[in-house]
Amino acid sequence: MDLERRRLLATAVLLPVASTARAAHHEDYPDKPVRLVVPFPPGGGADNLARAIMPKVSHALGRPIIIDNKPGAGGNVGAELVAGSPPDGYTLLYGTNGTHSINQALYQHLRFDPIKDFAPVSRMTEIAAMLVVNPQLPVLTTTQLIRYAKANPGKVNFASAGNGTTSHLSGELFKTMAGIDIVHIPYRGGGAAVADLISGQVQMMIDVMPNVYPLSRDGRIRGIAVSTAVRFPGAPELPTIAESGVAGFESSAWDGVLAPAGTPEAIVGKLNAAIRTALADPELVETLKSRGARPVAGTPQDFAQHIVESTKKWAVVVKASGARID
Repeated sequence: MDLERRRLLATAVLLPVASTARAAHHEDYPDKPVRLVVPFPPGGGADNLARAIMPKVSHALGRPIIIDNKPGAGGNVGAELVAGSPPDGYTLLYGTNGTHSINQALYQHLRFDPIKDFAPVSRMTEIAAMLVVNPQLPVLTTTQLIRYAKANPGKVNFASAGNGTTSHLSGELFKTMAGIDIVHIPYRGGGAAVADLISGQVQMMIDVMPNVYPLSRDGRIRGIAVSTAVRFPGAPELPTIAESGVAGFESSAWDGVLAPAGTPEAIVGKLNAAIRTALADPELVETLKSRGARPVAGTPQDFAQHIVESTKKWAVVVKASGARID
């Protein structure tokens, strides 16, 4: 009995020590660089936004944030990698409506659970998309594009950043709602898609504005309309697709940071605070606006609820488009 009592007493003494050690460890976070997995290729809209935002987050956090591009399967490769990483705050995911909403409806066999395998940290931006065409295509408006596509069925190709991406589903939605016969050409990332749009290998695309708006301003591609329900403040000269001949059309994207499930709340809280501080920076706000994005940081709980609502919305779009990836 005396031996058992001594064991219980020793355990009682050690528990507070262990608890204190864990708390101290969280207080020290981060004590080394943080890795942010961007599950898309370099040069695309997602990568460009991440690289615009993360230096400010790094400054607020007090440690370097290293961007690691892990593209593949519409973002699933990188998302799966992070889902299986240690929940210590040093490996994070740049998540999007693709990885955490669209893919649930699009892919039959995901190797991660977008809800159960992640701890939402913070949403970052809402991203407008833009209907763009090759400058040699003889159209200046959405109405003219629809008329041209109807006169040339099956001869207009629309590019996307890959199967199941926002650009893919936006194009499919446009095709369905406009009643036109256009052909989907998927690429391995938005950068490659836009390069072929510029060269004329494909004729049109609906891509996120950070990827295409600067190029349209430079005249390398022609911007026709934005995909949001109302005109985007950063590009007031562009009408919406809805007001240009496709009533009711609306499509936009979002991004945010997620950690592996089980990441301590204290660490999630530190990351959330750093992101919110970064997104309040006036210089960054203007940078985002110029690229077709607006900051929408909030609490981890806000982000979790947004993922649920976004998943319901995109499931309807995927079903209506008929898109499916086995």
